[in-house]
Amino acid sequence: MARFKISTAAGLAIAAAALMAPLMVAPAQAVQRDPAYASARANGAIGEKIDGYLGIVGSPDASLRKLVDDLNIRRKASYADKARAEGVTIEEFAFAQGCILIARTSPGEKYQAPDGSWQTRGSGPARLDPRCPSVG
Repeated sequence: MARFKISTAAGLAIAAAALMAPLMVAPAQAVQRDPAYASARANGAIGEKIDGYLGIVGSPDASLRKLVDDLNIRRKASYADKARAEGVTIEEFAFAQGCILIARTSPGEKYQAPDGSWQTRGSGPARLDPRCPSVG
């Protein structure tokens, strides 16, 4: 993963925008209501990655791969629009969004830890990358 530093102003703008919106990726909401998505998330087959995209934990079947690919395409399109509006790169915006999405995981859901390993969220907070902007 490329290393970059989010400027304080960009990080705060992204974090503030995220706090005002339930989920920054509105086009993906329809996909996330899909029972296959909910099932895969609940059983730990997919999880949130630090780069702002959804990842597959383990070996996917073709339908799960298609679902995740579709969601990630929608996320990237949304990130591109929002990054342009915020005056940051897509990668900066996606990283900050990844921090927010990981922080919002529920106990039992999978997420990517700062070391790249897949973790299952417990009752405490998720382990966030130290580069994550503060959102709370």
